[in-house]
Amino acid sequence: MKTKQIYTCQHCGYQSAKWLGKCPDCNAWNSFVEETFDQVPAKTKVRAALYKDAPVLLKDVQPQEALRVKTGIAELDRVLGGGIVRGSVVLIGGDPGIGKSTISLQISNQLTHRGLKVLYISGEESVAQTKLRAQRLAPHGENDLLYIVNQTDLSLISEYIRQLKPELVIIDSIQVLFDPQFTSSPGSVTQVRECAGILTQMAKTTGTTVFIIGHVTKEGTLAGPRVLEHIVDTVLYFEGDRFSTFRLLRAVKNRFGSTNEIGVFEMMSDGLKEVGNPSELFLAQRPHDAAGSVVVATVEGSRPLLVEVQALVSRASFGYARRRSQGFDFNRLALLVAVLEKRIGLGLEAEDIFLNVVGGIQVEDPAVDTGVCLAVASAFLDRPIPGDVLALGEVGLTGEIRSISQPLVRINEAAKLGFKRCILPRSNLRGLEKRKFGIELIAVTTLKEALDCISGKHS
Repeated sequence: MKTKQIYTCQHCGYQSAKWLGKCPDCNAWNSFVEETFDQVPAKTKVRAALYKDAPVLLKDVQPQEALRVKTGIAELDRVLGGGIVRGSVVLIGGDPGIGKSTISLQISNQLTHRGLKVLYISGEESVAQTKLRAQRLAPHGENDLLYIVNQTDLSLISEYIRQLKPELVIIDSIQVLFDPQFTSSPGSVTQVRECAGILTQMAKTTGTTVFIIGHVTKEGTLAGPRVLEHIVDTVLYFEGDRFSTFRLLRAVKNRFGSTNEIGVFEMMSDGLKEVGNPSELFLAQRPHDAAGSVVVATVEGSRPLLVEVQALVSRASFGYARRRSQGFDFNRLALLVAVLEKRIGLGLEAEDIFLNVVGGIQVEDPAVDTGVCLAVASAFLDRPIPGDVLALGEVGLTGEIRSISQPLVRINEAAKLGFKRCILPRSNLRGLEKRKFGIELIAVTTLKEALDCISGKHS
């Protein structure tokens, strides 16, 4: 066995024989760390065993339905695509304190009550600390199928899994695990990549489901190499402000389901609670007769969400107009402001514009463009928009209102919450005028028509 020193980038995993100030692959500065690399000679017998399966025709392969296990948490099952797939590897990321360990313990409690054996590997907390948190989440729930151990050595963890043969293994977290075969420190690129690879191989060969908790960097991305996201089957991210009560669970990658679904939770003293009707919760504290407030409808997977968009327009103090947005793309906001200036004639060039999507949700649906424009115009003109109006439509550069997807589910959700009027593109009106929603549909072609409808210039 030959041993040599190499330098590895801690952002992307790029390796070099000498130290570099800037990584040529990901352009990160001062990211190279010296590591010891053991070169193991190839073994013919081992290599032959890996390739024992001969290629077969795709048409001869018999499809097998993936075996899923319900977690008992409906919002989580929705994001996973219907439940946990046996033998899958799920990566959960998010900011510190946002609820990763909390939901992991809740999953453990739910599955053990269904008769499944769970092994919880706590590398950052002692067994006593984990016990205190488990009592807070389930004060009256005791079971004989939840095993907890404080361990960071992957070789010992592998032995625990072989002895207990659990249906679910939870790793909290991957950044503190280390494999004794490698001399690099825990959390390095080599350790994270190799530990994740070994856990994935174990999950596929034994049919054990593995949940891995991962830290995130200051930029909000998962700490460690990007290859970690490619190894696992599903990548889930917790979104939301840690000081807020709402949490959004979004699937970034899912080999067994859709990546468009989201789960909505509320952080309580006894853990994360599911939010069955998030639209009603997001609009619960909406102000009445306030300029710059508009309700829009976005669709996340199969779920429509009604959220409030708030805009504030004020005179620039230092001659340079600022544009700030939270929960909405900044570049998209600048584009819509330019459309309001050029096509509508609003003098926004010397105004500071601030936009906020209430509830901490990140909106990327182009169907909210009309609502954003109406909120900015309402704040600038200081004219409140009626609280029973829903705005839908994508805005083009010429000021036209373009069609959107799934208008039916958006309007139905608005009708359930008591909205009386809905502004939508005229191209989406076909097939909807004969339906009875209990809500007035106002079809518009241009952004100017939408503003005139709100100001009452024409019906």
